[in-house]
This record gives sequence, structure tokens and C-alpha cells, in this order.
Amino acid sequence: MTARLRPIEPRDDTAVAAVIREVMPSYGAKGEGFAINDPEVGFMSHAYSGERARYWVVELEGRVVGGGGFAPLEGGAADTCELRKMYFLPEARGRGLGKELLALCLREARRAGFARCYLETLVGMREARALYEKHGFTRLPAPEGQTGHFGCDAWYAREL
Repeated sequence: MTARLRPIEPRDDTAVAAVIREVMPSYGAKGEGFAINDPEVGFMSHAYSGERARYWVVELEGRVVGGGGFAPLEGGAADTCELRKMYFLPEARGRGLGKELLALCLREARRAGFARCYLETLVGMREARALYEKHGFTRLPAPEGQTGHFGCDAWYAREL
């Protein structure tokens, strides 16, 4: 299957929301305090259209099967971005797409002027945590910023 990463477009909003709404509950992230409830989930192309925010979709055979991006960390230092809403459907996993998308996000965040990248995840998302750790993220003792994602229980950051 041919995979492609590309910037999100308005036509992708429904598909990206569906990916987020399928993946997060499969890891128990469905109640209050999780990104699945963020208002931006329904209009991701608009939410990531700002000067210092980007979001990409991952397509397999023309179908959106994942995505991820970054934006300034809400309530955080001006030089810190947050890796946001990076999720993949099961059929997209194990193909190196997470590594490729993460590298793209970090490179573009640096280009956007950020010096540090923060992320929030769940202890149960073992594959994701292994990917982050392999790419220089270190575990933090507590959350940063004001994301409202109090349901998350693992926090990471790395210098860009």
C-alpha cells in the first residue's frame, strides 16, 4: 500500500475526527480530560491554520488513516510547542509512518521558531511512548501548560 503525508485540508476534517474518535477510546481515553473532547476535533484544518501551527494527514491508498501536528503549548513558554493529536488507525501502524510524521513535526516546529516540544499521552499507549523515547523525548514528572487534558498520565518533552 502506498502511504502519503500531506498538510491537512478542510475536506479531511471529518476523516481526521473519525480517526481521533476511534483511536482514543480504544485506549480508554473517552471521558472528560482527554483531547477527544477538544472543540477543534471537528475542524482540525481551521484549528491548525495559524502561523505557528501545522497538522498533517497520513493517507493509505487515498484514505486518511492518521495524522498529527503541533501548535504553541497553551499556557506554556513562548518557545515551547505541543505535539498534538498524533493518532493512527491499526492498519497504519508498524509501517514507520509514526517515525516519519514525528520527524516532520519536529523539523517544522523548529522551522516555526520553537526550541522545545512537549507532549501528553497515556501510560497505556506503549507503542507511542516507545516512539517518543526513541526520538529524544524524556519523561516529565508533571504536566505543563494549560491543555485541559487532565486525563493524561504521561508527559514528555525534548529540545528541538
